[in-house]
Amino acid sequence: VSKQILEQVLGELRPLCTAEQRFIEQFFQLNQNSAELQVLEVSVRTMCSPVPLAPAAVSGSYLDKEEPTAKLLSEILSALDPELRGFLDVCNKVHPFSCLQVLVTLNDSIFEMWGKTSALPSSFLNTVLGNMLLLAKSSFNKYIGTLCKEIEEAKVPSKMKGGILPSVSRFEEFVNFSEEAFRTAQRRGELNKAHLRLAGSVFSSINSLSSANLKVNTDMVMMENFHHIHCFLCQKKIQCLEGKKREAKQRYSEHMEKYVIRYLGQPLEKLNHFFEGVKARIAQGVKEEEVSFQLAYSKQELRKVIERYPGKEVKRALETLYRKIHKYLSPEENLLPVVWHAMEQELLRQYQEFQDLIQRCYAGSGITMDFTMEDLLSYFNSITLSS
Repeated sequence: VSKQILEQVLGELRPLCTAEQRFIEQFFQLNQNSAELQVLEVSVRTMCSPVPLAPAAVSGSYLDKEEPTAKLLSEILSALDPELRGFLDVCNKVHPFSCLQVLVTLNDSIFEMWGKTSALPSSFLNTVLGNMLLLAKSSFNKYIGTLCKEIEEAKVPSKMKGGILPSVSRFEEFVNFSEEAFRTAQRRGELNKAHLRLAGSVFSSINSLSSANLKVNTDMVMMENFHHIHCFLCQKKIQCLEGKKREAKQRYSEHMEKYVIRYLGQPLEKLNHFFEGVKARIAQGVKEEEVSFQLAYSKQELRKVIERYPGKEVKRALETLYRKIHKYLSPEENLLPVVWHAMEQELLRQYQEFQDLIQRCYAGSGITMDFTMEDLLSYFNSITLSS
């Protein structure tokens, strides 16, 4: 609504100011010498109300040029600048994003004036609106700075169990609104800068979760939020945010990998711990065929660990893990199939690594795990189908 009213005000101002400027130039014949112009200025001051001239910030750009028409119009229309400032201030308070609409409307209005052959090349209104545009840019940048600070300092809800962060939602809301407002705008330099600043603040806000005391897995929350931003930016196709889109995809992949590895350590935790120790001994220089002579990594110890993981127990552990992931992953992002597949691939990789280490370090022992790779595949398939 404020945008429509502002457009109406500017649309009515333009012909009035143009007509007034033409009248003054014709009536006072402003091709006269400087002495005559001084007389005209005194006459105008006398005709106008004895209110002080507009402040230098208002009409300085005209007076500095010492254009006769500009000087006279600054006297006659001295109330225009402060009235417009007050009106813009009201417009900016209508909605949190109103400063954005004001900026677009003023930008378009000035470009429209420049594009019209009937518009005077150095009109009084041009400069007044130029001053208003600087004011609008200042208000817009101030709002973006405040919004960035709010996003960066936003506290994570104490009872948060996952899902999209409020800071990400605010960023998404701003981008949606601003893209619609700038849809037909002729310039978007200020908006591009704002998008980059806000995106940086949102990324910083998500990164700060690593030190937050969340009741759920931090990597899971970060994975979901970076995934959400990546999908959102893919949909919007904003050129200046292409770099942020790629970064969001990279961060989403990184945190999914951490999330998968951390949680996959649980179904085969003791097997993982045992074979991590085996790899550490080999890295320290122990020959592979001599690892089994290490007391903590003997054939007997390996059999004890393997006995802890019969096939039925592994399947039960995977079922428990699936329910836990299903409980905490937000349904909106639909990441459950992706994460579950990644977990399947990681567990198969781990299984193959365990098998290779057994063959290399415990050759001829006849030691095997209670389940095969085909068994693992069937466990994952049955869990997926029954969910």
